[in-house]
Amino acid sequence: MVKRKKEKKRRPAWGIPKGIVLLATPEGWRHSVLTMEAGMLCGRLDVPVDTDPQEARAAAPRMVRELARDFHDTDVEVSWDPPREPWSWTAQVTLAAAGAEPAPPGSHG
Repeated sequence: MVKRKKEKKRRPAWGIPKGIVLLATPEGWRHSVLTMEAGMLCGRLDVPVDTDPQEARAAAPRMVRELARDFHDTDVEVSWDPPREPWSWTAQVTLAAAGAEPAPPGSHG
């Protein structure tokens, strides 16, 4: 039997966030993070199912800011759009400093 070398797992190169969709579902809070590179990162927001909408709307931007810092060494700002539905929210994500350029993909980590 041939042994394969164990490769060190690399962190995925997520794109720079440009938008958030936050949904209240019976199973919990779900999010989709849209990226400038036309990607999408979807999942469950790390808050209890019965979390108040205002708290969920505060947790989602924290998560996105952490992703931007961890993967791109950049800060972002999040601004919520007026809600169209009582269970769905969208937000725009922009780079915090004008002219700030993110680190090239794969430059760290």
